[in-house]
Amino acid sequence: MEIPFAEAWKIKMVEPIHKSTLEQRLKWLEEANYNVFQLKSDQVYIDCLTDSGTGAMSDRQWAAIMTGDESYAGARSFFELKDTVTEITGFEYVIPTHQGRAAENVLFSHLVKAGDIVPGNSHFDTTKGHIESRKAFAVDCTVDIAKDTQLEAPFKGNVDIDKLDKVLAENADKVPFIIITITNNTAGGQPVSMQNLRDVRKVADKYNKRVIFDSARFAENAYFIKVREEGYKDKTIREICREMFSYADAMTMSAKKDGLVNMGGFIATRWEDIYEGAKNFVIPFEGYLTYGGMNGRDMAALAVGLRENTEFDMLETRIKQIEFLASLLDEYGVPYQRPVGGHAVFVDASKVLTKVPKEEFPAQTLTVELYKGAGIRGCEIGYILADRDPVTRENRFGGLDFVRLAIPRRTYTDNHMKVIAAALKNVYDRRDSITRGVEIVWEAPLMRHFTVKLKPLS
Repeated sequence: MEIPFAEAWKIKMVEPIHKSTLEQRLKWLEEANYNVFQLKSDQVYIDCLTDSGTGAMSDRQWAAIMTGDESYAGARSFFELKDTVTEITGFEYVIPTHQGRAAENVLFSHLVKAGDIVPGNSHFDTTKGHIESRKAFAVDCTVDIAKDTQLEAPFKGNVDIDKLDKVLAENADKVPFIIITITNNTAGGQPVSMQNLRDVRKVADKYNKRVIFDSARFAENAYFIKVREEGYKDKTIREICREMFSYADAMTMSAKKDGLVNMGGFIATRWEDIYEGAKNFVIPFEGYLTYGGMNGRDMAALAVGLRENTEFDMLETRIKQIEFLASLLDEYGVPYQRPVGGHAVFVDASKVLTKVPKEEFPAQTLTVELYKGAGIRGCEIGYILADRDPVTRENRFGGLDFVRLAIPRRTYTDNHMKVIAAALKNVYDRRDSITRGVEIVWEAPLMRHFTVKLKPLS
């Protein structure tokens, strides 16, 4: 008999979670203005809002916390982190920040100015926000196949090289750098191939531009290269990571994802001029160069987490749980971005709630219905998150409209995946009766999805 797959860890500590009643959830949704970001955590049964900072740390990480050096300058924990980052990426210069958006803020303050154009593959919300808040423009050059959610293709997160070359040919003097998000979150947690990274590098060299990786899920991207791309099945995850980063000049990192910590991030680069420029902003924005917004204990835990999560067994456990959830949705016929990505299942709301007009935000409507049905909190990655066009101020309806069910690392069991799938099936089965969505009654001018106020239409 073939031995079945099992997790690459065992449980040492648990946290209780509690169910709620439909009556309670309806009241809580109204109080939250139908924005699940505004719910209290104890009002949520299974929390799939994000995989950012929500995972469980290992015993080795908790042990490292006790050895953290809290010196203001020159902390030992910083050098432990720096050495680990350099070993994995090859980047010599490292600046810690308190999280990924802080890394973007620091780096983009140095590199981005008004009128600039920053091409890339489906910039995520904070990335786009940090570009557009500087009166610059984020140009999406993702491959078109990413829009066909039911197409099985191994690297739907790729940059379209022809689109990228066209942007640079027409606007090279306005492009400070090219950004590649690995994995491509907005496109459905989809990976970028090594060949595509090489091709982007060639275009960048042609126009003498630098390449920056948004690296929050770089280890998951390396896993997909190993299992999907020819020539890499016998490579280790760290060998693949070193090659990936060899095609980049710098990186921003939200360590709350593939770093396996609850808070933290960093900038890393091979170029001294980028490092020197970023230094001018990290000190006033974040803190001194050797802590930059992080405690010594958190840097120590991050160094361990980066090593743990660049091991194949850890990544395989994590991604197979996502695949298990997707397999249940296959049984129920629920459409999602295929093939399933590395950190979440992205349910295609436009194919579920077909009677809800796009102007009434189908993905947000589905998010609300899923919470009402079972207390499961997902996240709209769609038309509300896309924000308004910075020039016309019209809603951007041209992209995909997903409900992201992000799975925290080492946190939930497969039984929880069964609950999520069953709850989604219940909504899917009554989809034809859901004909109205929600409308915005208040929104912030930038990154509105975090604080937007909504009301249901009937």
